[in-house]
This record gives sequence, structure tokens and C-alpha cells, in this order.
Amino acid sequence: MNRETDKVLIIGAGIGGLSAAVSLATGGYSVTVLEKEEAPGGKMREAVFGDRRIDVGPTVFTMRWVFDELLEAAGRRLEEEISLTTASTLARHAWDSPDYLDLMADIDDSARAIGAFSGPADAEGYRRFCDRAGQIYRTLEDSFIRNSAPSPGGLVAMAGLRGFVDLWRISPFQTLWKSLGEYFRDPRLRQLFARYATYNGSSPFRAPATLMLIAHVEQSGLWLIDGGMHQLARALKRVAMACGATFRMGANVSEIVTDSEGVSGVLLQDGESLAGAAVVCNADVAAIANGVLGKAVSGAASRIPRQKRSLSAVTIAGIAEMEGFPLARHTVCFSRDYQREFQALKAGASIADDPTIYICAQDRDAGGQRAEDGPERIFCLLNAPANGDASSYSEKVQQQCQTVLEQRLAACGLTMKSAPTQTLMTTPADFHRLFPETGGALYGRASHGWNASFQRPTARTRIPGLYLAGGSAHPGAGVPMAALSGRMAADAIAMDFASIRKSTTMATSGGMSTR
Repeated sequence: MNRETDKVLIIGAGIGGLSAAVSLATGGYSVTVLEKEEAPGGKMREAVFGDRRIDVGPTVFTMRWVFDELLEAAGRRLEEEISLTTASTLARHAWDSPDYLDLMADIDDSARAIGAFSGPADAEGYRRFCDRAGQIYRTLEDSFIRNSAPSPGGLVAMAGLRGFVDLWRISPFQTLWKSLGEYFRDPRLRQLFARYATYNGSSPFRAPATLMLIAHVEQSGLWLIDGGMHQLARALKRVAMACGATFRMGANVSEIVTDSEGVSGVLLQDGESLAGAAVVCNADVAAIANGVLGKAVSGAASRIPRQKRSLSAVTIAGIAEMEGFPLARHTVCFSRDYQREFQALKAGASIADDPTIYICAQDRDAGGQRAEDGPERIFCLLNAPANGDASSYSEKVQQQCQTVLEQRLAACGLTMKSAPTQTLMTTPADFHRLFPETGGALYGRASHGWNASFQRPTARTRIPGLYLAGGSAHPGAGVPMAALSGRMAADAIAMDFASIRKSTTMATSGGMSTR
């Protein structure tokens, strides 16, 4: 293979870009990854407080098979690159009550806990819910999740006549919130399982019931990575380099360059020009659509209207002493009125005045235990509108965010004590600066309506040589989905390069030459 002819440039060392780099380098392509930051990971960021590191991006690792397959193809094993522990407690859930509910890795354990919490009817409803979530996942795994270019008609064609009933059961026309009423009488349980819509930045009152498949994904296995999620990004970079990929950190791409035949390379902010036969863009698709990487490629992705954006977040990370009921590794403190919370987020002016709070206690193990007492690493997240391009989130607004967070924790029986110098707040305005043209939206387009997932761009674009990867592209948001998008981009490049080589060979043998 001619490594100059097959040179691929990857913009961004997020999980999508890293996955593409591993796949392409494994396939023998000349790969150069250009990352504007000094560390890989993209949204998988970490903050440093003295000698302690805290994940301030994704904190949940599921769908391990995606990474097992990726590394197996590269001749590696995931467990040789990172240390993993299976979580026995998926999450702890609290409301305005001294009682809390643990969702366990074992369905029987969870059913017993739900029965004790809200009665046998809801325990039975939980089992039916798990069955339905599993059916939806199995229906969509090959036809959508692994399919590089899905369409509604394609799903029906793949399913065939016998599978049409299964497709109907994925409930694309019913909202998640309404569907959950079929399984749970206790409104707290409805709220608990509705939260899965926020995993891709959507409202459970507008997202399809199809998203209950996320419950199946989490129930199928949740792992903790020793040293934090950022170790996964470092491991993928390490494997990609071992397979021959080159990384240039601190390299900020200002433009994707094209010629009459398609993509020809990129231009860096410092004026350096790099040639490439293909470019994988791991930036948010909004950056491409709005011309951040040049007008020539802005047509490669459709703009996402402000009202179609996914949620953003306000996050607070730091070293704190927690008082109250014992935290698990993952704990959720729910608002009193879920519908009111999402109405406030839909209005888009500010965060809700009584938000749901997610807490990741990163010094706690898979069972929620700690090796030592004292201040611990805490990461808190509350949903926010993607208005980072319209609001600066002033110091006053940030203080309001801190206040409502403390009030919600207190209502659930928790107190967080931390020194001002040991916390870091990130707002939608900060996310907008980190990921231009998004308004701080962390998941691309929101999954509102039955066809929203089909509106995400696929890996192959209308511009020859330009491919997309990342959580804002198909198959969707989340760490494993972003990794799948990178693999899909790599597969598309391999197919297209093979087609070009075949055409060139045929043309040359016929006395003609092509690009």
C-alpha cells in the first residue's frame, strides 16, 4: 500500500477520532491525528487538583464490546491496556426523603429493591420494562447501531415481514415518559427511568420510547476504569501509535482544503499546510455546517437549528467532604417536578430552579466503598440549555447555579463542603468555547421525534474525501457510539480507497489515467 496515496488526516483526538485512528492504522494507512489540545479525549476531559485528577466529562463506561472489537482487530486486548472493574451497583437514586433506591447490575436484585421501595406491582413492572428494553436493543443493534447508513425504509427492509412487528415494538411514535407509565405506578420510578433520555441530551417528554434501550445497555454491563475515563483515551492513543499513527498535539486546524476533485488536505492555524487523500473530522458537525473549518466544506453537514440542539450542562468538580446518606460511585438526586424542570430547559433561558443532580464520587469503588475517609473527588452535573452562545454565564449566574445545586442536595439529605480554590465550574458558555458553534450542546442534535436519529449525518459526506466521526454523527452520542462512528468512518475510507484503486487500475490498463 502506498502510504502517501493513502494518507489520512484526522481532525480531533476525541473518542471518534481515536477509534478511526486505531482502525485506519491497523489497516496500514498513513494516519496523522491533529489535536488542538495537549491531551487526547475531546469531551473526555479531566481536571487536576494538586496530585488528584477528576473526570469532568463522561463517567460511565458501557458497551465494552465496541472497544473489545476495536482493539482485537489491532492485535490488542482491552484488559491489557486499561484496568476494569464491573460495577455491582449501577446507581443510587434519591428524592426528598431519607429513603434511596439502588439499581443493581443483577435484575433480580433490582426487582427486590424496587419491590421494597414501592411495592410488588412496580417490581413486576420493572421486569417487564427490562424485557421490552432488551427487545428494542436487539431489534436495533444490527439494523441501526451497527448500520453505517440506516434509514426508516432500510430498517423495514432488513427486518422483513416477520420482523415488522419487532420494529413496531420499538415505540418510535410514543414518548419515553408516556411509555414508562405502562410499567411503573410510582412517579419516582417513572422519573428514574425517564432520565435515560438525558444520556443523549434529550427530554423524556419529547424523546421516543425507543430510548429505553439505554436501560438495557447499562444493565448489560457497567465498568469502572482504574484511574478514570481519561485512561481510555490515553490507551487508544497508545494503541494507535503502536500501529503506526502519528499524533500532533497542539495542532489547531483552521481550514479543510479542497480542490476540484474533493478534499486535498488541511491548513493549520499557524499557516502550515498538510496534504491528505482523506480527512476525518471529529469536530461537532455544527462547526462544519457553520463554516468554522472553511466555507468550502460547510455543505458537508446540515445546520442544527437552535431549538433542535441537545442539552448542555453545568458541571462542578472538586475536592469536597460529603455529609448525609452514603454515596455510591454514581448517585442521582432528583428534582421534585420533572416536567417543570424540562419545561424550563425547553424555554432555554437558564437552568431549572430545582434541577436533577448527577454525582460521580470518583474515590468510591464498584460497591460504593472508599479506601480512606476525608475529602473526596466529586463531579456534579445538572442539565442546562444549550445557550452558551447567547449567555455569558456571569459570576452572578454561576453563583445561582451553585445555590440551586446545594439546595437540591440538601433536600435529598446531602451537604457538600469544599474550598473555593478546589472547585471548577464549567458552563454552557465554556462548552461553546471548547466546541465552537454548538452553543454548548454536548450531544449534537436532540433525539426528539421518531426520525431525529436519522437526521444525524453518517460518516460519508457529499464531499469526496471528507468523513465525519464523533457523538454528533451517526450512530449517536455517548462514548461507545462515538467509537462506533470512528470505525464507520474508517470502513468508509477503506471502501472508497479500494474503489479508487480499482478504477485507477482499470483506467490505466485501458490507456487512461485518473486521480
